[in-house]
Amino acid sequence: MKHYTDLFLDFDDTLYDTHGNADIALHELFAALGLERYFPKPEVFYEEYWRANIDLWSRYARGEITRDYLIVERFRYPLSFGQGLEVTEAYCREAGDLFLDFCSNKPGLVAGARELMDHLRDGGYKLHMCSNGFHEVQYKKLRACGLFDYFSTIILSEDAGYNKPSPQFFDYAFRVSGAQRETTLMIGDNFTTDILGAKQAGLDTAYFNRFPDYPAPEPVTFEVTSLLQLKELL
Repeated sequence: MKHYTDLFLDFDDTLYDTHGNADIALHELFAALGLERYFPKPEVFYEEYWRANIDLWSRYARGEITRDYLIVERFRYPLSFGQGLEVTEAYCREAGDLFLDFCSNKPGLVAGARELMDHLRDGGYKLHMCSNGFHEVQYKKLRACGLFDYFSTIILSEDAGYNKPSPQFFDYAFRVSGAQRETTLMIGDNFTTDILGAKQAGLDTAYFNRFPDYPAPEPVTFEVTSLLQLKELL
């Protein structure tokens, strides 16, 4: 087994249950904005939000859209399905601000995340968070879920000036963390942004495949279907 000293860890939906926490926040947002006046079925709003959000985050990672565009459009699209609702940019921003406030206070973690982080910290690894998430939101979420103190370095795309999977993001990560490529392992759940990006940057990779019916489309160093499997490897 190769000896690793540093671990680059994705945060959202690898350690932090972003989808589950955001789903709770969407329900809170729906109630806070009184959207039941415009949506006979709230499921329409939830489903169209996720449809837009997944597409927009993929485009954001590729550098095709800005953060500002993402923030507005991920609510403009689902809100446009409301009957009699005037969907202005200001209203979308209000919805976005409320949603981020609700999201950033949620503590939910992916199953096994805390146990894994305790194991890695006790094993002497230097832990570095690598995320495309927004600066002010990620720090709040880290504190809300109790993982902030586990990390030696918080590496965010907004600070790097580049998103994962770009090689410039990983170059920045190495500069600020002091890690070396040959002894660093990237762990993440997104095959494109986390795994392919890290491979292209010369890192070994551990793909956290949360949908095991669809195995990794190309070879990776490790592939696991639960976080606790990583304890056996590290």
